[in-house]
Amino acid sequence: MVDSSKKETLNIETFVVGPFQMNTYLVSDPDSGESLLIDPGGDLPRIAARIQKDNLKIKYIINTHCHIDHAAQGYAAQKEFKAPLLIHKNELPLLESLKEQGLTFGIEISGIPQDLTFIKDQDKIEFGNKTATILYTPGHSPGGISIYIKAHVFVGDCLFMDSIGRTDLYKGDYQQLINSIKGKLLVLDDETEVYPGHGPKTTIGREKRFNPFLQE
Repeated sequence: MVDSSKKETLNIETFVVGPFQMNTYLVSDPDSGESLLIDPGGDLPRIAARIQKDNLKIKYIINTHCHIDHAAQGYAAQKEFKAPLLIHKNELPLLESLKEQGLTFGIEISGIPQDLTFIKDQDKIEFGNKTATILYTPGHSPGGISIYIKAHVFVGDCLFMDSIGRTDLYKGDYQQLINSIKGKLLVLDDETEVYPGHGPKTTIGREKRFNPFLQE
């Protein structure tokens, strides 16, 4: 079980990238500058310029899942920042299909990442003096994860303000998604800030009260 007793001080910057207006997140420990790059889907030169300007160090690149809008620039990000790319092993078929996904949606990919680290539920990821906990939240995709850092959670396309992720894509499963949200996300403190893959941030408490997909 994750510890939600104290909110971490983090620097969080959102980059809205690509034709699907996807949120790439740069999450930094303000003391050390060590950072996570979450879902590098596009506009890498702008992100790299900010990282260089603030003298940050990317320790890990993490994909919440491997749909093209979230993963198109993973290979380029690895080359640029010399950091390992972390995914859940169930996302590997999607990662390996990035070229085909790109052709379907008209999105150019930078390449297929080869140097991968597989992560699983409840793994701990250290950056600076911060600890991120991996939550396995499939349903939108077979290996979808969320990334929890005390009172902040980065959920990919699992949960949105007033909505949830679509489940009509490869190995999507509506009931599995609902179970993931209720079992892994709604158990967090109501004040936990939710950072989705698209659109504005929200809170766990707000989604409990207002999200029409999560009402009994």
